[in-house]
Amino acid sequence: MIIETKALSMAESSEYLEDEEIKAFMKKFAKLKKADAEKLREEIEKLDSIKIKNENIAKIIDLMPEDAQDIAKIFNEVSLDENETSKILEIVKKYK
Repeated sequence: MIIETKALSMAESSEYLEDEEIKAFMKKFAKLKKADAEKLREEIEKLDSIKIKNENIAKIIDLMPEDAQDIAKIFNEVSLDENETSKILEIVKKYK
């Protein structure tokens, strides 16, 4: 039974996988450990912006954007202003 639908990053989703090969694949490409991914998610959620959706946060965690162009690729449906972009980049920088 599905209780909740939520976009997760690769690091966050590994605990829900049963297949060891898939888990190993996900861990190989995940840029953060699960605990750090969860902390990063919390910090971005604290920005409390209606423009930042759960799916965007998962992509940020997976891709760890380095500049405004990377952020723009993630937020292709909405346009973030310079302040919002710089706040996200500052948060991401702490986890690199």
